[in-house]
Amino acid sequence: MDFAAPLTDKQNKSDTITKIRTQLTQASLPADFKERLEEQMGRVETIIASTGYRPELDRDLEYIRFVSELPFARSSQDILDLHRAAEILNRNHYGLVTVKDRVLEYLSMLILNTHQGTRLKASVLAFVGLAGTGKTSLAYSIAESLGRQLIRLPFGGLGSVKELRGESRIRLEAEPGRLIKSIHATGYNNPVVLLDEIDRISEDARADVMGVLVELLDPEQNFAFMDYYIDYPFDLSKVLFIATANNTTNIATAVLDRLEVIEMPSYTDEEKITIGRQYILPKITKEAGVPQQMIVIDDNLWPDIVRPLGFDSGIRSLKRTIEGIVRKVAREMVEGRQGPFRITAQNMAQYLGA
Repeated sequence: MDFAAPLTDKQNKSDTITKIRTQLTQASLPADFKERLEEQMGRVETIIASTGYRPELDRDLEYIRFVSELPFARSSQDILDLHRAAEILNRNHYGLVTVKDRVLEYLSMLILNTHQGTRLKASVLAFVGLAGTGKTSLAYSIAESLGRQLIRLPFGGLGSVKELRGESRIRLEAEPGRLIKSIHATGYNNPVVLLDEIDRISEDARADVMGVLVELLDPEQNFAFMDYYIDYPFDLSKVLFIATANNTTNIATAVLDRLEVIEMPSYTDEEKITIGRQYILPKITKEAGVPQQMIVIDDNLWPDIVRPLGFDSGIRSLKRTIEGIVRKVAREMVEGRQGPFRITAQNMAQYLGA
């Protein structure tokens, strides 16, 4: 949604005002907040009726439209099936037995609390480890297992708390914070929110952002999160927060106290070979439109594929190497060469670039 876009054309303005009024009337909002918005909408309509339309009213109308669409009372239906969750974790992640067990234990507590009509107040899962060890993808698997929308909020280089908290509408360029904008976009008040790389916040903003994180992660506070643009408490207690970090050095103690830190192990070469064969290669060939049987890689080449530049604790280099192989095969197919394409020690330089 473009908060700076003016409402142009007289008929369009009239139609927009009518639409916003209808939307506000039908919106499921807290009673006191809805009453406040209706008073504001009434003032806007009175001004327009008495003096004509004014461009500065665009901001008021945009605010009313945005907040009346917020899912104050709209939740998605959880899929509370631990066996399904285990299948998804095993399908999407090779190894990581201890990590997956802790995730399933966490989901078990969530399921029990849901059945009892209570809210889970356990510490927030925080996956900590080197790049490429599967931290972010685990969050996606958790969201998939619950049938929830996932919101990823990247904290790397976050330079101002305003990006998270929003700005007061006193400022002409004010917008909601990233979190509220993302919740607005999903249409549900219970997504999985991935707080990605919370150790990489800009040093200048770290103290302020850590303060907001304490509020987000604390079940005694997050039921009344205040975005300065919205200027009304929004209940985040149904949100399932998950955090990731490369290490905990730059994370405030108050934030760490609210996290259940799960260390992500590095992958061995043998594990990477299995991941490359059984997970990454099938996924990338499918995405590229290349039939998997068109690519045959000799077994003795996999050690070179998993270590193209030496040791790497994660699988990002492995993924990039396989992507390069698949791209080259895709080009050869389009240029008319017949497969299958066998990659051997003799032609490996052609596909691996080495």
